[in-house]
Amino acid sequence: MTALDMNPDMNPAAAPMTEPVPPRRRRIPGWAVGMLWVAVAVVVLSTTSYLTGLPQLTSSGTAQSALRLALPIMLAGLGGLWAERAGVVNIGLEGMMILGTWGAAWAGYQWGPWAAVVAAVAFGALGGLVHAVATVTFGVNHIVSGVAINLLGAGLTKYLSTLLFEPISRNPRESPIVPKFDTYSAQPLGDWLGELEDMQRVGLSDVAGILRGLVTGVSPLTMIALLLVPVSFLVLWRTPFGLRLRSCGENPVAAESLGVNVYRYKYLAVIASGALAGLGGAALVLQPGQPGYLEGQTGNRGYIGLAAMIFGNWRPGGLLGGSALFGFADALQLRSGGATVHALLYGASLVVAALVVVQLFRRNWIAVVVGALSASVLYAIYWYTDELPEQLTTYAPQFVTLIVLAVSAQRLRPPAANGVIYRRGEGD
Repeated sequence: MTALDMNPDMNPAAAPMTEPVPPRRRRIPGWAVGMLWVAVAVVVLSTTSYLTGLPQLTSSGTAQSALRLALPIMLAGLGGLWAERAGVVNIGLEGMMILGTWGAAWAGYQWGPWAAVVAAVAFGALGGLVHAVATVTFGVNHIVSGVAINLLGAGLTKYLSTLLFEPISRNPRESPIVPKFDTYSAQPLGDWLGELEDMQRVGLSDVAGILRGLVTGVSPLTMIALLLVPVSFLVLWRTPFGLRLRSCGENPVAAESLGVNVYRYKYLAVIASGALAGLGGAALVLQPGQPGYLEGQTGNRGYIGLAAMIFGNWRPGGLLGGSALFGFADALQLRSGGATVHALLYGASLVVAALVVVQLFRRNWIAVVVGALSASVLYAIYWYTDELPEQLTTYAPQFVTLIVLAVSAQRLRPPAANGVIYRRGEGD
């Protein structure tokens, strides 16, 4: 027996054969993916604007309106994110927003816009507390409790409006005029972007118009709302508090075994959810051009916020993108009517055609056939019609919501214990 036989490490023939480990692919950061999608959206809008002759698609006015209309949706979606990451489904976002609108109008009329913000947060948090008591303490089905919150919010505000607003405004369905925040613009950047936008250069003027809309006429509430997106990410994904809260939505029994007070974290998450939804209500009341509280002014934005959260795969960054999409669709139909929404059909057909090419290289023949048919239908509707009926364009955000949820349904990953009624000690 030789030394090589006694020591297999020295004998390549005697050593077991092992396959080389393939190098690990570097994952693209989420922020980079988000910026890539923003660039794609700008290119599509710029191309559509040029080919259809409708500069309103990328004008500063449309971008400014889209930002204002996206804020309530984004805040409602953030509220849903906080609750569902802790394992509580919050269908009651709409009712909490309604409570926030009434609280903002009631306090804002008397003490100004900052009081409106505080009252909206308090009224929304109160709705969240009721939802938490029902679902966490008494184990009521989350959907049933959420629907009840929506009905309670609509009924309670109607009663309070009749009691407190009607003697002043002479209308039980609206409040007196509520003072608004002063707005701010980044100057001289805004003027320079305005000059570029007026030049009507393809691509350059489109980007300038969008950026100008985002940096002019900005209120303090807008700044606070946008800041809440990275703050929510940092709190939920970069702190021990956020780790414990998310563990309650993934596996509450395991979290309890590690000493986490699951009930406490669920309560905190749902109350925070209501507060954020109430702040979304304040964003509606304090919008420029809005007199104050109006019955039905939420317009199902709580549900659309929930859809934006699902579209974003229960992540703040994706939620922000979904909210921007829905806000943009809403801004188009409010500012420009059926003509610009009709132009989106052309842009949508281009996007679908590009996706067909990608699937063609992947040899996904079913997706190719379905995509080609969809692109053909969209382009045919655009070609054979001059303008969409007003009855359809009014519901553009709702249509976008349905389409987006249908497309993104295959890649969703909700928290594992989302909607599960938890009872302490059940896992023992």
